[in-house]
Amino acid sequence: MADNNIGAKRLVVGAHYGLRDWLAQRLTAIVMGIYTVILLVCFLTASDFSYQGWAGLFAHQWFKLVTFVALMSLFFHAWIGVRDIWMDYVKPVGVRLVLQVATILWLVACAGYAAQILWRV
Repeated sequence: MADNNIGAKRLVVGAHYGLRDWLAQRLTAIVMGIYTVILLVCFLTASDFSYQGWAGLFAHQWFKLVTFVALMSLFFHAWIGVRDIWMDYVKPVGVRLVLQVATILWLVACAGYAAQILWRV
């Protein structure tokens, strides 16, 4: 019976088996890293360190879009990590489902709030 779970005839059932989620976390990390470099360059080359300077930077549509993409990457990155924590450490299925739904609702609310903040400037 133990030999049925080895090799090509292995029964693969359950949640996720990794590659897609691993790749998604790496790609979202790269997006966040590129955004950090863009933000540092804008910060280090700026001459106006006041509210008006930052508002002027975020007034450009391209910067709002780049910021929004970075925030969506952050939220998706967080979702993958927190979902994996719930799947690894919370064994009762009902409790895990409630925690996952609460996490999704929180991240969607954060995304909505981030969009509201970005497009108000």
